[in-house]
Amino acid sequence: MPKRVLQGVVVSDACDKTVVVRVDRRFRHPVYKKFITRSKKYMAHDESNAHKVGETVRIEESRPLSKRKRWVVVESVGA
Repeated sequence: MPKRVLQGVVVSDACDKTVVVRVDRRFRHPVYKKFITRSKKYMAHDESNAHKVGETVRIEESRPLSKRKRWVVVESVGA
């Protein structure tokens, strides 16, 4: 099975070799037919501490690296 890849914004880089990435998703409400934005935060491994708050990054699913870290930063998409 292929690994999932998500894109989001770095909201925290306080931890060593870890960033917190907020991933937003938009969907249409089933009754009211309006678009709703929901977000979820993922802890992602950043080996070189290269990514800073505000950057848009792409993260990929991986093996468990710690209690809450199951994602790895693949690349930076933009600022």
